[in-house]
Amino acid sequence: MENRRIAVLGIGATGATLAAALLSKEPETILVDPAPGMGEELFKKGITISGAISYSSVPVSFFHDRIPDIKKYNPCLIFISTKTFVLPQVLDELEGVFKPGTKIVSTHNGLGTEDLIAERFGPDSAFRMNLNYGVALKSPGEIEAAFFNRPNHLGCLVPENRELGEEIARLLTDGGLDTEFVEDIKLFVWKKMIMKCTMASICAVTDKTIKDALDFSPTREIADACFKEILAVAKAKGYDLGEEYLKQMFAYLEKVGVHKDSMCYDISNQNPTEIDFLGGKVVEYAREIGISVPFYTAMTNLVKALENNYLGK
Repeated sequence: MENRRIAVLGIGATGATLAAALLSKEPETILVDPAPGMGEELFKKGITISGAISYSSVPVSFFHDRIPDIKKYNPCLIFISTKTFVLPQVLDELEGVFKPGTKIVSTHNGLGTEDLIAERFGPDSAFRMNLNYGVALKSPGEIEAAFFNRPNHLGCLVPENRELGEEIARLLTDGGLDTEFVEDIKLFVWKKMIMKCTMASICAVTDKTIKDALDFSPTREIADACFKEILAVAKAKGYDLGEEYLKQMFAYLEKVGVHKDSMCYDISNQNPTEIDFLGGKVVEYAREIGISVPFYTAMTNLVKALENNYLGK
């Protein structure tokens, strides 16, 4: 990435893993996270990832706790790895950092995050990355990787960015985080989010692992109904995934389903959830195209009700 300064916003488990790969090839990559004391820990210990992905004490030289502070570096490539519910605020703060030619990569879980970037800064600025690893934060800069179903997928919204997209994918792959550039990134997002959007709310409401929710007949009945609804929405949006996809999806869930979805921990820790970009986005799309999704609507509203119990909004 000659003459390109890179920044990663959000250094939780996902962002730290991404940062480790980038730092291994681009040591001047800038990390940004508001968590108190994180910078001191990262300067002292670097980033270590164990398990299905391995990095040992990757040094961190540039860290800030505020997005406006990175303007002086003129970053040309910015990865956003925050929770989706803060994405609008992050984009607000990037208004003062963005300049013509800046590219922004959404690595979020959820539907439509790349569209939010495109609406704010133009389609030419927006990339989307579909991450296929599962990681957990043990402490600042210390991550445990449960699985990595290689490769990750990266795509852009305008064809003119293909060459750059391929270059970014090579950079990440060379850094140990196998990534493939794909022509239609939204297809890969749908393939992953059909699973995530469906299981996140079910797991959050029942506090079950993905496997347990699928093995327990009452919650499996809800999941099957939700899968039918979201597949219909995806088809209406131009992505008819068909029966073969369902077989592949359940095979995938059998491998990774022994853990709880992250939304379970959001609820138990009384944190905001990402429901608006998961189940909520499916409901939004369905209303736009005139499709009824009663199960998705119910599960989304139940998560919002649980949030309301502690957030009061």
